Amino acid sequence: MGLESISFFKTASQRLQWLGARQKVISQNIANSDTPDFKAKDVSSFSKMLGGAQKSGLMTTNDKHIGDGRNPRISTEISEDVWGETIDGNTVVLEQQSILANEVGEDYQLAARMYRKGYDLLTLAVTGIR
Repeated sequence: MGLESISFFKTASQRLQWLGARQKVISQNIANSDTPDFKAKDVSSFSKMLGGAQKSGLMTTNDKHIGDGRNPRISTEISEDVWGETIDGNTVVLEQQSILANEVGEDYQLAARMYRKGYDLLTLAVTGIR
């Protein structure tokens, strides 16, 4: 029996996948901060991913296109919450992307610690050894 069959570990693993995909999109936004008419993007919410509200997710036609490759329910969408737009139509604000990247980093550390604590508790329950 793998850890993925236990609901807690499955959800924690999905959260880590979602955070990884979100970090990729934020990095892409930062890389395109000077590209004319580039619109800032974000991933669909974690609750949508868990609920299966996204049926097909992001369609890719080339292996180099963004996509996490593991969970088709994670999709990218144009960000609705942008702080501004430049004269050339770019909606990426580096300060906003930096804040989002920091939030993703903190959330990733928290999810990884929770996964580890769950593993430690499971080990303790099975073996009785700390």
